[in-house]
Amino acid sequence: MTFNSELIYGRSAAALTAAYLCLGVLFAVAVDLAVASASGTAAGWTPTRLVGDWLLVAGSGGLLYGAVTHHRRRAETARRDLETSNQQLQVLSRVFRHNVRNDLNVIQGYTDLLADRIDDERSRECLETIRETTDDVVAISEKLRVIEDASPEPPDGRVNLVDAVHEAIGVVESDGAAVTVETPSEAWIRADDSVEFPIREVFENAVTHNDGSTRRVAATIRENGTTTCLEVTDNGPGIPSDERAVLQAEEETPLSHASSIGLWLVKWMCETQGGTVRFEATDDGTTVRLRFESAAAPATRAR
Repeated sequence: MTFNSELIYGRSAAALTAAYLCLGVLFAVAVDLAVASASGTAAGWTPTRLVGDWLLVAGSGGLLYGAVTHHRRRAETARRDLETSNQQLQVLSRVFRHNVRNDLNVIQGYTDLLADRIDDERSRECLETIRETTDDVVAISEKLRVIEDASPEPPDGRVNLVDAVHEAIGVVESDGAAVTVETPSEAWIRADDSVEFPIREVFENAVTHNDGSTRRVAATIRENGTTTCLEVTDNGPGIPSDERAVLQAEEETPLSHASSIGLWLVKWMCETQGGTVRFEATDDGTTVRLRFESAAAPATRAR
């Protein structure tokens, strides 16, 4: 037998209070009958006692009505605020991804034109700075698109984590990093194809923010019963402690914020896939652990 929450939460405060009053009066009468039967007298049925019981039920019913009404109003206000916030975020995201992206494309186009007409070295350096900055903002818009398009529903597919890791490594190795890999032949997880984005972001961060003479990245996949863990370790300067604190607190403030949306993409996208993310920074580098729910291999591969 399953409990239908709509039987309670779908009712109005007046309906709930009326039901409570009826049950309360019946309970009070039942208690008085039990007391009278146990004592062998009719003392439990005196008018004064009955009136007192009913007044107690009526008073508690009034408190119930007030409490339900108050919390329903707060819930409705919170729902409207959440809908407004979601609408604002969607509008800002679309404006940023479309309007700002188009403006950045115009800036990049004129930057290329000026680069062909300017011979001064200092001016060329300034144009290169403009190009790198606009490229960074365009990359942020792409990450916002990935987050916005991600489905909030639990994943119902399966992905071979080993394949996803090797695809990400292909991008990293082309940037001159030394990568070592320790994985089984297959490691299937409960996820969809969007899990490739946070995995790629982890490897790109391990290389991009590494200013060492030899950039090293080590990737390990371990299966532990119902979970599968991807561990990525680099020899870079590490994620600053204040940024890791922001991700753990899941809140940004004017004085405490992450410098890149990439870390948020890793966190949100992994949690959307039903996984978890842990960051561990030491003097020797940073270790990122992505943990997912294990899945059985497809039937064709199992045979």
